[in-house]
Amino acid sequence: MTTDVFPELSLSEAEREIDSHIFARTPEADHQAKLLRVAQALSLLGDPQRELDIIHVTGTNGKTSTSRMLESLLRAHGLRTGLFTSPHLTTLRERIMIDGAPLAQDALVRLWQQVSPAIHAVDQASIQRGGPRMSFFEVLTVLGFAAYADARVDVLVLEVGIGGLRDATNVADGRVAVLTPMALDHDKYFTGGLPGVAHEKSGIIKPGATVVSALQRDEAAQVIVAAAAQRQASIFWEGAHMAVSDRRVVPGGQVMTLRTASRNYVDVFVPLHGEFQAQNALIALSACEVFLGAGVPRALHLPAVARGFAGATSPGRLEVVSAEPTVIVDAAHNPHGIAALADTLRETFDFDRLVGVVAVLADKDAEGILAGLAGVMDEVVITQTRSHRAAEAERLAEKARMVFGVDRVRVAPSVPDAIQMATTLASEAPGEAGVLVAGSITLVAEARRHLQETHLPRTVDAQAVMDGAPVEDTGVAAAQPQPTEDAGNSGAVSA
Repeated sequence: MTTDVFPELSLSEAEREIDSHIFARTPEADHQAKLLRVAQALSLLGDPQRELDIIHVTGTNGKTSTSRMLESLLRAHGLRTGLFTSPHLTTLRERIMIDGAPLAQDALVRLWQQVSPAIHAVDQASIQRGGPRMSFFEVLTVLGFAAYADARVDVLVLEVGIGGLRDATNVADGRVAVLTPMALDHDKYFTGGLPGVAHEKSGIIKPGATVVSALQRDEAAQVIVAAAAQRQASIFWEGAHMAVSDRRVVPGGQVMTLRTASRNYVDVFVPLHGEFQAQNALIALSACEVFLGAGVPRALHLPAVARGFAGATSPGRLEVVSAEPTVIVDAAHNPHGIAALADTLRETFDFDRLVGVVAVLADKDAEGILAGLAGVMDEVVITQTRSHRAAEAERLAEKARMVFGVDRVRVAPSVPDAIQMATTLASEAPGEAGVLVAGSITLVAEARRHLQETHLPRTVDAQAVMDGAPVEDTGVAAAQPQPTEDAGNSGAVSA
């Protein structure tokens, strides 16, 4: 696209124009060919990905939260950062973050003008071979690499879209590979059970790289070990080299002791809830140590660690988005993630009654998701999102009735209708009642947009809601304990 295509448009109008060009593209289908298409487009642009120092992140659950914490830690240590995650909740530009902020509108327009000729050329070549145009995610990946090279970032935290080996992001070489917990998901994409998942995800491990891995089940760990050995990559494991030694819930998050390969970090405050976020924080901290130490864990500057974690956010992950009644959104969308969500809800909140809003995508384990939610939701409103992959509400409701029972299930045709129904039910319930929106990332995105547009009262402090505090931004991060050094691990190196 060139400047004369929309010379009269404002930046926001130009962004919408670009969105329409990208969102009109179909999802990935031929996963082998997409790497070729992405590589061809990047070659036409001078291979900007080769200019980047990359930490590549994959896993089944926790990869976005881990990526966001890792980026915040790196930025707190003085680096200029890029962060590539998916999906977005409000604007496409959220997927391409630079120094903690979404790609600027004017930068998006300028970069699209540079990138679109290469996209068009690859589209035409693929069509001539009888193939498809570049997919939505392929285009975003090319645009992201161009943006980070243009911004001259010191480090790019690169989250895969799906899998790893065949993912569009795998045209780049990360010198650190981060593996969050792996579980069965995307049944149509992965074959071979959990070992097949591990084979696909360990595909991001490049020759000579350093791997930082969360605790994995044995059948996944064996695959990871073999892949790393084949590529002469070293591995730092949760359990063997690092651990969450202690954690306690506090207003606004949790305080923990994190043991890494280089030291103990005591009284680390993280403004996120749940045992799984403590694990994510551990993996992020260890990956930061390995990156800054050029493959050897480097003890980090304690004030920088405190700043990095205090500034970490995870939108759509156990996020309190409104009050009266309290509405929580969470992007858990598979049984493993739902189990972690259920545990965190029990630990963090004390509702007398919880009403659910649930929608899932058709290719997900709906029965497993519903079974995990049935233990924490008193009743549920089943709906569907606008995604072309959404499971039909009535069919999902049939499955929900088998799990919850007929009397605990209601149906709404759209997300706004479901939110309205659930908040009304919660408002009418005796005692302390809340609403939980979960089951699909697209559901969370639509729910957040709807609640923002309706200007419902909001809160940023989930623990304050539990404690009955006033609804406001409490600024809890500034008052939390600062990480201290364990007496047995002195001599930290300032980053």
